[in-house]
Amino acid sequence: MSKFIIHGQKPIGGEISVGGAKNAALKIIPAAILSEEPTVIHNCPNIEDTKRSLELFEDLGGLIENDNGILKISMPKISKDALESNFANKLRASIMFIAPLLARTGEVMFPHPGGCVIGAGLRPIDLFLDGWSAMGAKVEVKDNFYHIKVKRFQACNYFFTKVSVTGTESMIMAACLAEGTTTLKNCAMEPEIEYLADHLNNCGAKIKGAGTPTIIIEGVEKISGGETTIIPDRIEAGTFAILAAAAKASLTIKKCRPDHLESLLAIFKKMGIDFETGPDWLKIKHVPKNIPAYSVQTHEYPGFPTDLQSPFTVLMTQANGTSLIHETIYDRRLLFTDMLTQMGASITMCDPHRVVIQGPSSLRGRSLTSPDLRAGISMIIAGSIASGKTEIDNIYQIERGYEKIDERLRSIGLDIVRQE
Repeated sequence: MSKFIIHGQKPIGGEISVGGAKNAALKIIPAAILSEEPTVIHNCPNIEDTKRSLELFEDLGGLIENDNGILKISMPKISKDALESNFANKLRASIMFIAPLLARTGEVMFPHPGGCVIGAGLRPIDLFLDGWSAMGAKVEVKDNFYHIKVKRFQACNYFFTKVSVTGTESMIMAACLAEGTTTLKNCAMEPEIEYLADHLNNCGAKIKGAGTPTIIIEGVEKISGGETTIIPDRIEAGTFAILAAAAKASLTIKKCRPDHLESLLAIFKKMGIDFETGPDWLKIKHVPKNIPAYSVQTHEYPGFPTDLQSPFTVLMTQANGTSLIHETIYDRRLLFTDMLTQMGASITMCDPHRVVIQGPSSLRGRSLTSPDLRAGISMIIAGSIASGKTEIDNIYQIERGYEKIDERLRSIGLDIVRQE
């Protein structure tokens, strides 16, 4: 099994570029099923999750061409009505294939979607099942498989009892080819949702309100093919910014969207971290020697992202004072703090949702195992500021979301190597 080896406390700086958004790419690929015509995708991140998504797309009958990183995908004919377990168990985002498949074929079977520790069997799909049922689908569970049938999705007025990004995106895709006009309320507002809606509108869909709590979709008879450029990954950009803050480094982050990071940058401003932004770049200019502790509570966009909570927790081990990290989205996301404690951090877990951090702490290198994607990248940040050597196993979890992360981090000065 591959691992990363990091020798910490090396000076970093320079420039690093952000890739295409993982959470946008994993929706654009299944959205291509809504049309029999090709979709051309630029700036698709070459990460493990997109590789698995494309493998699933191909297994269902999809055609894929890759011309120097420009993807051309299409599914003129769907060859099967079931998602194989070997794909679905590895990829939580396999759930995003269901609505477009139902819209095209009217019948799908699939196992419970998996992914990392956070995703595998611990995140229920009730919101999806309830939404499809509200649009006329019949759901059965047999032999650990979901079996869903629908003649044609019917428009509905649907209120999300819990704000859900993937739930919102799935219902948008279901409603595009539905009969009638669907109104979705209490929708998630993430930039990736607005991006998906913009792409589908360019392909003939009629979606209004994406990026707001209420989205109205007028069903159409046909979705055409199209061409799209995936937006920059705001989580990757925020992670690099937090790395710079933790390492007290000057770093320019290119090909990003600072307007998608307003919650993090507002906190940086309060902490005295000096930065500058442009339309597609962010520069961390100066980090105070003694940064103050700052408490955060994760929240749906535009609040503080749960996907930046783990890196920010590492940063707080270097801050002066006491901070409270309150994770409101995923119960298990704070479990990784035990590894920070092993490295020398002073962290008290109050309950599965809250930890108290007393900083600053001098971190020491340890042998660690990445439990999930965001905890894994946080271990890299911790290793980069720790004394001595840090080894990180199970780096597949990191490479699910960060393309060539070791190469890119070496380019800004980190002493990180991949050992097979």
